Amino acid sequence: MTTLYYAVGACSLAPHIVLEWIGAPYEAVRVEYGSEELLAVNPAGAVPTLREDDGWLLTQAGAILDYLAQKHPEAGLSGGESLREKAEAHRWSAFFTSDMHASFWPIFMPDRYTTETGDEAKNAVVAAGQKLVLKQMGILDAHLEGRDWVLGPDRGTRSVIDAYSFPMLRWARKLLPGGLADHSNVQALHDRVAADPEVRKVLDEEAGKGKAK
Repeated sequence: MTTLYYAVGACSLAPHIVLEWIGAPYEAVRVEYGSEELLAVNPAGAVPTLREDDGWLLTQAGAILDYLAQKHPEAGLSGGESLREKAEAHRWSAFFTSDMHASFWPIFMPDRYTTETGDEAKNAVVAAGQKLVLKQMGILDAHLEGRDWVLGPDRGTRSVIDAYSFPMLRWARKLLPGGLADHSNVQALHDRVAADPEVRKVLDEEAGKGKAK
């Protein structure tokens, strides 16, 4: 059985959602960053970490999501099989990994981005991070104009990329001064994913209200 190691509030929420969408048996194991349990399977102490029955391990959210989409083509979550559709999937996976996710780090850990001490310096770093996040949200919002999902023709088709976006949209709602109020298309994507029964099931599980498969 496939096993996912996840931490509450992390981007590991994305593969957790995708595993539920796929519907095949899996186990979700809640861990703490840097814990002995996590370090035993991933020396980097990071989530998500995916383990298959034969002991093979895969890390990095984008790689795990692509692997799951290719492993389970019957779920229809890859975003398409043509050369350009695959390129679009890789493009948006890279966007969420390198542009969107990275823009949150100054907000999460301002101490890493300044040598000065005191609240004023930290607040300045957080404000700069919020500005970066808003820039990326603007790019995503423009792309979503007239679309329901990130990938696919016409209004789009649900894919692993929508799951990848979801934890970051949740962070933005919580950490940006105005949440997603100025990005109606992004807010609509958030609400569309959040309304999915399987997503609610995963959120309940991660909140300690349910059990994994």
